[in-house]
Amino acid sequence: MRNGVKGAVIGTVCAVMLGGAGYGAYTMVSALNGDAGTNGHAGVQTGPPGGSEVTEAAEGFFAAWEKGDAATAASYTNYPQAARELLTAYAGAAHIGKVRVTPGTATGTRVPFTVEATVSYGRKSRPLSYRSTLTVVRGETSHRPLVDWRPSVVHPRLRQGDTLTTGESAAPPIEAVDRDGAVLTKEKYPSLGPLLDQLRERYGDRAGGTAGVELAIRHAGDDADTPLLTLAEGRPGRVRTTLSASAQAAAETAVQKYAESSVVAVKPSTGEVLAVANHRADGFNAAFLGTLAPGSTMKIISAATLIDSGLTTANGPAPCPPSAVWQSQTFHNLTGLAPDEHATLAESFARSCNTAFVKFADSVKVDSLTQEAEQCFGLGGDWKVGVPSFDGRVPASGGPDTAAGLIGQGQVQMNPLNMASVTATAATGTFRQPVVVPLSLDGREPARARGLSPSTVQQLRAMMSRTAHSGTAAGVMAGLGGDIGAKTGSAEVDGQAKSNSWFTGYRGDVAAAAMTQDGGHGIDAAGPIVATVLRNAD
Repeated sequence: MRNGVKGAVIGTVCAVMLGGAGYGAYTMVSALNGDAGTNGHAGVQTGPPGGSEVTEAAEGFFAAWEKGDAATAASYTNYPQAARELLTAYAGAAHIGKVRVTPGTATGTRVPFTVEATVSYGRKSRPLSYRSTLTVVRGETSHRPLVDWRPSVVHPRLRQGDTLTTGESAAPPIEAVDRDGAVLTKEKYPSLGPLLDQLRERYGDRAGGTAGVELAIRHAGDDADTPLLTLAEGRPGRVRTTLSASAQAAAETAVQKYAESSVVAVKPSTGEVLAVANHRADGFNAAFLGTLAPGSTMKIISAATLIDSGLTTANGPAPCPPSAVWQSQTFHNLTGLAPDEHATLAESFARSCNTAFVKFADSVKVDSLTQEAEQCFGLGGDWKVGVPSFDGRVPASGGPDTAAGLIGQGQVQMNPLNMASVTATAATGTFRQPVVVPLSLDGREPARARGLSPSTVQQLRAMMSRTAHSGTAAGVMAGLGGDIGAKTGSAEVDGQAKSNSWFTGYRGDVAAAAMTQDGGHGIDAAGPIVATVLRNAD
């Protein structure tokens, strides 16, 4: 925010979901400060708070909150200092007053509620309404019933380290449009919300708009402000993106079918991002910022490394034994994959044989995969996408990680943006750094890499085409006409019941990659997402 508006620093405790009839008329019970007093009951109470205790704590907290008495309201919580700071700022820096809290029916120790308030700044005022939920716990030392404090009690979208501010917006609003001029909004394309906020923060000033007045969440780190309520409209400036409304709509629909999913589509001939979508409970843009092992989709880079190092060719030997040992670590294939000691690289690639690639760990250098990833595929090259992105990581790691890296495990980290770019490079031979707004908009210099030789490209395309037509990706890619190629992947993660599902593929001049956490094999979740995008993107 501008004009010296100060943010309300949110306390150091975690989040809850949100939800308040006026409690000002209730008779408030005596409240001791936080967890340090006595419980006010005969004898020491233990166990979860009972119904009357839950009502007592919630009513006291709500009544004080309505009156703007931050200190008293905070005393009904188990973290009174953090609660007092945020509740003080709620009325101060955030300019929120006339608070009315309407509770719903308690379920055990959980109390849903609705908040109705007014945000006022200068001569501007707007009503504010939202829902939340609080939980009542028993104080560890006082044994009193207390509100389990976390920032989301105050507003459901607040996280640890966030601030609330009301004032002139940090950047003028923007009207983001796709490559053909169609307007892109959060309402029509919900998962674009964080990206549109970032575009506003970066390009609002240069787009020619004027700032408005708003209530917003200011996040810790590099995240752009999240507007909550507009008190005075600014004049938006227009920002043209590389996105395609049709591809974006397909991506939004596709990820909604699988929880914790992300997808990115790019145009291989230009590097332009056509679609980016996430379906995640935490709202994180994992499509651009995720850092997870990509599983067997990494074999695109690994196969290129083996070919460019002269170790084999697409039609050369790459035996697929039932297991392979590298530095005391044993690697296996997916259940049901029959061994083939006479397999070629193309055959092992299409069947996604892990052991075939692990067997080459004796022959590659410690940094062979790293050099291929960086110099040919442009990974880790400080991409200037137009919004924050993680640009891939393929470290030169020895020991068991040398073998693990060849099958996309170990210390290798990727996201759908990275793998869509890898697929685009494999399809064309040229690395074109992905962009979501034209480089000319602000004179950004893109990352560069030398790309692949025509021979390597020819072999990679043949292997990916085989995978799409008769290999592990055939079922997912069935029905897609034209020039197609694909690679499946699954990445095991400690503590997860199922592996992360990965899939990447191309069709004509569109390349797409998807990841679904805890989604199983590549064809189980990520594959259908990519196929949907490839079918509908242009």
